[in-house]
Amino acid sequence: MLQSLPVINQPLDHPLLDEKGIELAIKRLDLVHPELSGNKFFKLKYNLEKAALDGFEKVLTFGGAFSNHIYASAAGAKAQNLSAIGIIRGERIDPLNATLSYAESLGMDLHFVDRAIYRLKKEPSFIKSLSEKFGAFYLIPEGGTNGLAIKGTAEILQPDDKKYSHIATSIGTGGTFAGIYTSLVSSQKLLGFSALKGDFIRKEIDDLLKDFELSGLGSFEIFSQFHFGGYAKYDQQLIEFIWWFYESFGIILDPIYTGKMLSGIWQLIDQDYFPKGSKILVIHSGGLQGNIGFTERTGIKLPSLSA
Repeated sequence: MLQSLPVINQPLDHPLLDEKGIELAIKRLDLVHPELSGNKFFKLKYNLEKAALDGFEKVLTFGGAFSNHIYASAAGAKAQNLSAIGIIRGERIDPLNATLSYAESLGMDLHFVDRAIYRLKKEPSFIKSLSEKFGAFYLIPEGGTNGLAIKGTAEILQPDDKKYSHIATSIGTGGTFAGIYTSLVSSQKLLGFSALKGDFIRKEIDDLLKDFELSGLGSFEIFSQFHFGGYAKYDQQLIEFIWWFYESFGIILDPIYTGKMLSGIWQLIDQDYFPKGSKILVIHSGGLQGNIGFTERTGIKLPSLSA
């Protein structure tokens, strides 16, 4: 099984926190593994273990051209001595961006399909056609969310984390949110920050909890207003916040998930959403490899691991 490095909770010190009587710490999942960082480590570890135990030699999954999941799946498969196939939405454009170039360098076999075909990724007939083309494979869904992923993300919180009153995480496909929810104690509230525009995410989370028969002792709330225009959208305010956060605390954020979440948390603190005495633990879900690709696409420089 994949082995993680020790995960630290990094406390933040800032006048606003002192003024509001708030404790805020970041769980640095971005440091959990040299290549397979963030929540992806937890979402993939049991899936990759099962693939090997069930005798599969290859895994297949789906993602976009800048997908953290594709990047992590390539690294995880290589670490487990498995072959990997990535079904990528869109046309191949050479030279490949940093995300896909990295995945291919690790041996992932990239296959590009148009958006109409990509939308069939959950259809049994399409999966069967992939099996006929590539042979037997272990299927990992787009974003990695399934029962084994939730089992993994339920391990993100540690016994010492029971002291926190609020746990905050970004929401994409919902697997990390669902896993953390099952591991709350009764005094804790989970805050989910959707990276997607629209209130549909609440129903998706409810369906996810129902489909996998998940329950928790704590409570939760989902915020859908901090998306900055929608998935992968951004504005100058978000870019400035990410730079401010890095310069203030030395922690790199990404513009898809963690930057939007922390911006939302900072606004909620300023607006007195959190009662005085609250202790907030924010899950840093990694995804920092995407900052290089963001700069490639937009020309806007962000703090990055290569800086």
